[in-house]
Amino acid sequence: MPPRTEKPFAAISIDRQGDHARMVPAGLFDLTNVASVVRAVQELQPSLAQCRSVEVDLARVDRIDGAGAVLLARLLDQLDVSGHSIRLLEKSNPEAARLIALYRGRQHSAPAAHASSESVLSRIGAGFLQMPAKMGKALDFTGRCAVAVPKAVAAPRSVDWHSLPKLLQDIGADGLVVTGAANLLVGLIIGLLGVSQLGRFGAVAFVPELVVVAQFRELGPLVTAIVVAGRSGAGLASELATMKVSEEIDALRSMGFDPLRWLVVPRCIALVAVVPLLTWIGNVLALFGGFLATTAVTDMPPRAYLQSTAQAITFGHLMEGLIKSPFLALAIGLIACGQGLAAQGGAAAVGARTTRAVVLAILGVIVTNALFTLIFTLLGV
Repeated sequence: MPPRTEKPFAAISIDRQGDHARMVPAGLFDLTNVASVVRAVQELQPSLAQCRSVEVDLARVDRIDGAGAVLLARLLDQLDVSGHSIRLLEKSNPEAARLIALYRGRQHSAPAAHASSESVLSRIGAGFLQMPAKMGKALDFTGRCAVAVPKAVAAPRSVDWHSLPKLLQDIGADGLVVTGAANLLVGLIIGLLGVSQLGRFGAVAFVPELVVVAQFRELGPLVTAIVVAGRSGAGLASELATMKVSEEIDALRSMGFDPLRWLVVPRCIALVAVVPLLTWIGNVLALFGGFLATTAVTDMPPRAYLQSTAQAITFGHLMEGLIKSPFLALAIGLIACGQGLAAQGGAAAVGARTTRAVVLAILGVIVTNALFTLIFTLLGV
């Protein structure tokens, strides 16, 4: 009985005319026939080495999946690198052409080397040129969030209120230790610095007032907002970026929900409600830190320090911090949520947007705090 010759499930034929070749894959280019595909590709490479242009006709491809598309894409990439002119006849089999082009696109993801060769000045210039467009996008997102607030009031069910208690716990209760410790250490630093500098002039008695003014007017809201931006801002940005790349945001839109109202509004409300509270708790801890530092390194009685502190606390100092904190919290929420919703791609995009959100949120907090300080100074507060 003569041996049976197994018919190949996948084959590639070549029609050469001078330095031009027409490549016609035929059969099943899928995972179950990957051995036939590999063999066909290996047998084909020597024949194409002498050609200058290659035309690929996919009309006879019966079925193709990722495995077959990867092998064909790798072959075309090798020909492209060696100087061949590749023409893919997409109309002959649009689905196969799309899949091959997809894997070819992944192979050609190395224009980073060109970017790294650019000079630092050119990158800085490109960054400045992109700033108007980025500012326009930021203002557009802020405007859409402002428009979403009255719509959320008119339609309360369009907001995910069920997530608000968890957000308050994550931002407030879970972040209390970090923000409190940071403010306590800041109070210690201000007290020690005041003792070392004012002690030269015999003015240690003014250290309590220095701690109150510096903490209540500037450092309390600023330090608390920076810690919240690094901790909670990163969490909010990564959460929304993950939802964006996993297409959960698109699913919300398809169900008729506005992502700004459903996701951004409750997060901004949680930040605006919690950050002022964290700021005042931090202020109390900072006063305690200044008290410890001053009474530990000087002869000032604790009673005298407490009396000076009580006299230094005025309504103006309290109101300045109270007015600043909600706006600092709002800046954190808008920047973190905006960066999260702008994510595109995979896991790398989530990490990049999270890092950018933290940096921009801290910068936004500092700029907002500086603007309020300038306004209060001009008003004489």
